[in-house]
Amino acid sequence: MTPRAWQILACIVLVLATVAAFGEVRHHQFIQFDDVYYLTENPAVQEGLTPKGIIWAFTTTRTGNWTPLTWLSHLLDCQIFGLRPGGHHLTNLLFHLANTLLLFLWLQRATRALGPAFLVAALFAWHPLHVEPVAWVAARKDVLSTFFWLLTMWAYLWYGERPGRGRYFLVVLCFTLGLMAKPMLVTLPFVLLLLDYWPLGRWASGGGSARSLILEKLPLLALAAVFSIVTLYAQQEVGAVAPLGEIPFSSRVATALAAYVWYPLKMFWPAGSSWRSSPSWSFGGPGVIPISWWAGSGIWEPWRRSSAWCRWETRPGRIGTLTCPLSGCSSW
Repeated sequence: MTPRAWQILACIVLVLATVAAFGEVRHHQFIQFDDVYYLTENPAVQEGLTPKGIIWAFTTTRTGNWTPLTWLSHLLDCQIFGLRPGGHHLTNLLFHLANTLLLFLWLQRATRALGPAFLVAALFAWHPLHVEPVAWVAARKDVLSTFFWLLTMWAYLWYGERPGRGRYFLVVLCFTLGLMAKPMLVTLPFVLLLLDYWPLGRWASGGGSARSLILEKLPLLALAAVFSIVTLYAQQEVGAVAPLGEIPFSSRVATALAAYVWYPLKMFWPAGSSWRSSPSWSFGGPGVIPISWWAGSGIWEPWRRSSAWCRWETRPGRIGTLTCPLSGCSSW
């Protein structure tokens, strides 16, 4: 078989296996956890895609985020399916299928390695942590933002092949749309810097010095800063930001450090995962010393052995580098 035929076969396998794993969502109902805020008790969304609804989508901070693109997708679903849950679930599944193919094809083109690209895409598509964003209508923001995350990576790959203003504008556009779906994409400019090193090889191939590649990301970082401020404002509007008097700084740091252990552990061993599961360890507890050591080693190791993070090698790091931002570990 030709490489093209293997690529097509891999795409077919990914689609069929993903549909087999998640196809039952078409029979699922809405649930009382967040679906009520997004759909079942939200008259503005239930009216469908109307001029009034579009204005509402761009002005509301309901649920503590400014995510107009996500709201527009729910408005469109209600316009087409009403409140029949099967259609809403299938939309999530279609985005997940598109994301799986976008990731596989991007990796295959960027690395010229079909087998490893298929392995990472399969892990992305079938991992148990993706049950939440695919089978939960309220998690539309996850599959939608991932869609624009991957489109940004594709636009950046295209830009890296032949830099130009038009191609860079496409990168900015896709990134902006992703932020409008979920502000989690604020981390994407840093991921693009990693991709510059590998697999794009722009540091070594005359694509630019480290300084120029960082300067190149400044417009994206500026957008990330703006959306971070908007998100903080939206969170404060709904009372989701607790003052330091209620949750001390030390507890916030401990919870952040715990997340660096808890989420990777769930990626490798997802047993016991549910909406009730979340990292919330207090500072000074029994887990702080190993957590702090783990977090510190996580900062040190990429500098000490960068090849383990940025190449296709027979080490766990080769998968973790590209799948962690997309695996569902960062869905929160």
